[in-house]
Amino acid sequence: MTERIPCKSEGCTAAILPATFQKTGGYCMPCVQAKERQEWQAYVLQNRKTVDLYAGVTDPVEVLKIMHASRPHDPLIVYTPHKAGKEELYRSLSGDDAGRLETYALELLRAGDEDGCTDILMALVCYNNRLLSGTGTLAGLMDREVYDPGFLYKDAPAEIRDLLLEQVEADGENRNLLLLALSWIGDDVVVQRFREWREHTPEWAEELYVAPERYAHEAGWELTADGKRRDLFYPDNYAVETINPSAAEAYLEEPAASFLTESWQNCEWCGSPLTVLLDIHAGHPSVERLPVNGQKLQVQTCIICSCYGPVYIELDSLQGARWSAFNRKPDYLPETDPENESREYLSAGKQFRIAEKPRNTYHAVQWTMEPRASQIGGYPTWIQDGEYPVCPCCSQSMHFIGQLDWEAVEKYGEGIYYMFLCPEGRMSATLFQQS
Repeated sequence: MTERIPCKSEGCTAAILPATFQKTGGYCMPCVQAKERQEWQAYVLQNRKTVDLYAGVTDPVEVLKIMHASRPHDPLIVYTPHKAGKEELYRSLSGDDAGRLETYALELLRAGDEDGCTDILMALVCYNNRLLSGTGTLAGLMDREVYDPGFLYKDAPAEIRDLLLEQVEADGENRNLLLLALSWIGDDVVVQRFREWREHTPEWAEELYVAPERYAHEAGWELTADGKRRDLFYPDNYAVETINPSAAEAYLEEPAASFLTESWQNCEWCGSPLTVLLDIHAGHPSVERLPVNGQKLQVQTCIICSCYGPVYIELDSLQGARWSAFNRKPDYLPETDPENESREYLSAGKQFRIAEKPRNTYHAVQWTMEPRASQIGGYPTWIQDGEYPVCPCCSQSMHFIGQLDWEAVEKYGEGIYYMFLCPEGRMSATLFQQS
């Protein structure tokens, strides 16, 4: 048996073959590779340069083109970020500038870059509240069978709607996406067609996972029993912003809105204290158009159990809250010990404030764009399929009223808590989704 020789590296316990010893100068391969990595890292640090692609560029459209451009990773280059974020730039675009960027997106589409095209169009719709050109952009997307995401077709003109209605009857391969696009158009003609499909189920409906009219949930509305459109969210959208701790300490008066405080009552499933996700005075601008019947809007939930199903809380005349007798414990709810559950997330609530001005209703519609998702009102940021809990009192779908992105709460947090309200049943509900 060939005798092995100890590696020369100090502290290394490996033993190597004589041939390896001769080849590496007496070092084992892991030590050789570690040395090569150190040498490469030192080389990168010594030779790395900073490149500012935005130097001298003042046109916001050109700035955004640079932001969207894909570049291969080069460890020897550090790119200087722009002083303004992508969301901020899109929100500041004039109508003419937004039109120029839409034209550029079409150029990318014609060149075969569908992802680059849709990235820009999504940002225009979400951050700039732009309706895309039917005869130009939407027709171009349809020519290339680009129907995803469906919200690009939001409020599309009649000629696009009619083409989609015609195509959905024959195009089985794209039918799922076509129904989503139609739900985002959601005008009287689409509502009528959805009603007809509910009353007379088309043959192709058996190929779907849900009934055709249920696709409306993905665009935030549903058909009522008498076939009318009923919206499931409120258009005013106020971002819940994060401020630094020093700024939070500067508030001398108690704010009109608070987040993530501990409730006096416990979860009847796991025994943990309930969490008040939000508590907003009725006079605050963010809830002026929400159906707040009392002095405040308060939403409580169990942070643990709402991850496994809806948690309902009954509201009294002062918009206080108590655990609802309608709650049904999921069979798959795991056993938890409240004493072992961290409550450190409560400290993050002091750093949240509601923005002074509303943003676009659909600002955070696309989760994959990684928007600042925490908000009061607006359209929800669904990570999975749209899910509006049914009020156990009146059997109607509840209205979405806000959401908290847990990534903004904890360092390694993920997922979103969604909040709903039924004023008729005097009931709130919470759901949780994550990737």
